[in-house]
Amino acid sequence: MKICVIGTGYVGLVAGACFAEMGNDVICVDNNLEKLANLKKGIIPIYEPGLEELIESNVKENRLSFTDNLDFAVKNSLICFIAVGTPQDEGGSADMQYVFKVAEDIGKSINEYKIIVDKSTVPVGTAEKVKEIINKQTSYPFDVVSNPEFLKQGAAVDDFLRPDRVIIGTSSEKARKIMVDLYSQFVRNQHPIITMDEKSAEMVKYASNSFLAVKISYANEIANICEAVGADANLVRLGMCADTRIGTKFLYPGIGYGGSCFPKDVKALINTANEYNIPCDIIKSADKLNKYQREHFIQKILKYFGEDLTGKKFAVWGLAFKPKTNDMREAPSITVINRLLSLGAEISAYDPKAMETAKKIFGDKISCTASSYDSLSGADALVILTEWNEFRNPDFSKIKSLLKTPVIFDGRNQYNSFDMDRLGFNYYQVGKV
Repeated sequence: MKICVIGTGYVGLVAGACFAEMGNDVICVDNNLEKLANLKKGIIPIYEPGLEELIESNVKENRLSFTDNLDFAVKNSLICFIAVGTPQDEGGSADMQYVFKVAEDIGKSINEYKIIVDKSTVPVGTAEKVKEIINKQTSYPFDVVSNPEFLKQGAAVDDFLRPDRVIIGTSSEKARKIMVDLYSQFVRNQHPIITMDEKSAEMVKYASNSFLAVKISYANEIANICEAVGADANLVRLGMCADTRIGTKFLYPGIGYGGSCFPKDVKALINTANEYNIPCDIIKSADKLNKYQREHFIQKILKYFGEDLTGKKFAVWGLAFKPKTNDMREAPSITVINRLLSLGAEISAYDPKAMETAKKIFGDKISCTASSYDSLSGADALVILTEWNEFRNPDFSKIKSLLKTPVIFDGRNQYNSFDMDRLGFNYYQVGKV
């Protein structure tokens, strides 16, 4: 099929590359000329395992191209995906100006029947608004489809190529058949393509992400209670997860969620509920607890070292909001590091992929090192904020020799507390005193 994807951010790039991988002709559109020039050279603006290779191979096979000419892309495509950003506005709602501007531009360029797909995460009712905007610009036939993405950063390519489910929201039978045909190659694992109305499809994304955010916050709340009563949250988790009704995913205690999806989607759903005067106390509590969890972790450090951290140096392992990405949007590391800096601390940090991102955020306020061990030299403590695999089984004797004092504050519960005691570390984690 002939497809254009408007927006070459995280979702747009992954979608474009994966559609091309299945043999479709894909045009990716963006108005950032520098980004487009880099993409044409094979320089990818984000780190996502497998994405660079996918883009390189499909550009070489002429199935994937990049342009700033939206009019050309729309005229030469049957399906037009809108994948531009929907950042939070000042009130916490999704900022829809980019989606609506693209919809207007698409309307001006339609030359025959098109399917316009909302791939961006958008509030309930957006498909209707997009349809209204396009209707004002054209008399050609078109359909608007809601097709939310469910990509986990660090596993996005695999998620797109082998999805758990595909959600297609449309009231048009013609659009439904074409979209099912498009996605049929991605669900040979027998996972479902679920079709529904547009509003229900829009709601699925927010409901799913908010539920996962609630699970994370619930795990953290239980962990905080465990600390208070003297229980071990890691063992409690094992007992809970053995119940098949509960499962194992998203129940790890830690310092909370971050990234571009959960914080934004939770707030957007809260705003939608407020707009319709519907109470959503559970979701609001998850958002509140997520903020509290970072402060709770910081208090562990301050309880040990005191409120004045002048002259203290902390080695930080992990800056990205999760492993296998260089994304630091809403990352807990930003909150923790800024707080430590404000109290006079010096920070020496390492992350396998997010170092350049961190330099843009912190500038020269922190020092970034070439390796995890380099960050430890002369530090008073190690603070672990992202659970990268390479941090799971380090050389503890080397860590001990490089630190001034053998102290570790682990916001991701990477290690066994009994082993750390045996090795002579003062080890502080989430959910255990």
